[in-house]
Amino acid sequence: MHVARRSFLTRSLAGAAALAISATLGACGGEGGNPLTEGGGGDGIVVGSANFPESVLLAEIYAQALEATGADVERTYNIGSREIYFGQVERGAITLMPEYNGALLAYLGTGATARTTEDINAALAEALSDGLEILDSAPAQNTDALVVTEDTAQRFDLATIADLAPVAGDMRVGAAPEFQTREQGLVGLEETYGVVFEEFVATDNSGPLTISALARGDIDVANIYSTDPALSSRPFVVLEDTESVFGAQNITPLVSSGVLGDEAVARANEVSARLTTDTLAGLLASVITERRDVNEVAAEWLAEQGLA
Repeated sequence: MHVARRSFLTRSLAGAAALAISATLGACGGEGGNPLTEGGGGDGIVVGSANFPESVLLAEIYAQALEATGADVERTYNIGSREIYFGQVERGAITLMPEYNGALLAYLGTGATARTTEDINAALAEALSDGLEILDSAPAQNTDALVVTEDTAQRFDLATIADLAPVAGDMRVGAAPEFQTREQGLVGLEETYGVVFEEFVATDNSGPLTISALARGDIDVANIYSTDPALSSRPFVVLEDTESVFGAQNITPLVSSGVLGDEAVARANEVSARLTTDTLAGLLASVITERRDVNEVAAEWLAEQGLA
């Protein structure tokens, strides 16, 4: 068995990355300078984000909602992966970070096997260090997913992640670099399903590089987030995670304990309560597919919810 593929050009990755960042995230805050060395001073609230569109969108929604209460909010966006930004939250340089509860628990390395929202949040409350806490989780979830093209699914009779086990040895998987070492990544896929790929290709965080690589056949399997508009607009198939390797992934603000006042906490919880998966997917489509400004999309939704 041989899976056809093409070469993956470094210059294509760099060009696509620059285009994605400028088109999607250009007006999202954190302008100029190093986001890891700026911010965190004064008495205001610092809202941070990871370096992918949904995280920036969520951060801007929470930031604007907090500003509507009269809070002084500073933005520090596009920091990088959890491996980079978590320490900033621990040190208090970031006050609020929109997180994904299941992924955060896995990152903390407690060995907890919680899979439901309630169990994950209870485990997080025990695992987080002093000075950190989580606010209410949103109904909205965005889980990691393994995705193939319709052609690949039909060719190898793939419906679940388990179906990959006999054929993954001849396949290339594309994802952000940190996917290689995460429990909710290649480590967990091998431990739970026995899925071991021939090659890992570092692309981006469920972004245009990953999606275009899958569509072109440069990779055979991609890690794409479940709210990504590409899953409904392209001939892709999401493989069912029957063993819940990826688990629940509710949007859950991670905050510095005691920094947010009661009004700010209440407002952040109000935002979370109104964020459903369908809502989040629609807002993200406005940013990615329609190429609308993140600030405008956030402001419009908050106004509709009476939270502006």
